[in-house]
Amino acid sequence: MVQAVIFDVDNTLYSYDRAHAPAFARLKEYAARELGIGPERFEQLHGQADRILRARLGQPCGALHNRLLRYQILLEEVGAPLEPHALAMTRLYWDTLLGAMEPSPGIADCLPRLKAAGYRVGIGTDMTVDYQMEKLSRLGLLRWVDFVVTSEEVLAEKPDAKLFLCCAQKAKASPAHCLYIGDNLKKDIEGAHAAGMHALWYQPDARRAAEKPDIASIQTFAGLERRLSEM
Repeated sequence: MVQAVIFDVDNTLYSYDRAHAPAFARLKEYAARELGIGPERFEQLHGQADRILRARLGQPCGALHNRLLRYQILLEEVGAPLEPHALAMTRLYWDTLLGAMEPSPGIADCLPRLKAAGYRVGIGTDMTVDYQMEKLSRLGLLRWVDFVVTSEEVLAEKPDAKLFLCCAQKAKASPAHCLYIGDNLKKDIEGAHAAGMHALWYQPDARRAAEKPDIASIQTFAGLERRLSEM
């Protein structure tokens, strides 16, 4: 019997891809206007900064997703001043992304129903806690959440079992009594199963879901309670 339902955030509770696109476009406009760096060159530098950060960290963890760190490194690599660009770029990106977010269909009604039915509701996500918490608040979902686990907190990224087991601990339930829902087959579904949890693949595209009939999936959060009753 499922006692806790744990959600991924990005591309699960909202479409990260749709919100990221205008945010990154504004960054490229800023780089061209303020730094004289064209769009293609900016994309190259952005990827280079990401690789440098990964090499310095040595292992996947929440700091990988720290935008300020990434832009700091990018600016240092091209010899541009950190003031005012590092903070300006970070604020521009996040202000745009947060403003572009829309909750996934059905999730705003689903969470209060889960709470009313007595389930513990949690978040298990890669990323830093500050912006994941901000996303949940902006989406109007944070008030229904009992606990949050980020890769920043546990110093490990999905599919590492450490993140999933911390979720179960906070849920005060065994992994066998937890359901994890996420969009990424390797990180979310395989990771949750390896940690002993139930898992549902959030895949809004029914055709893509049908290509993997052996993986339990949902296209919308409407009716999630019915699926839970079957577990």
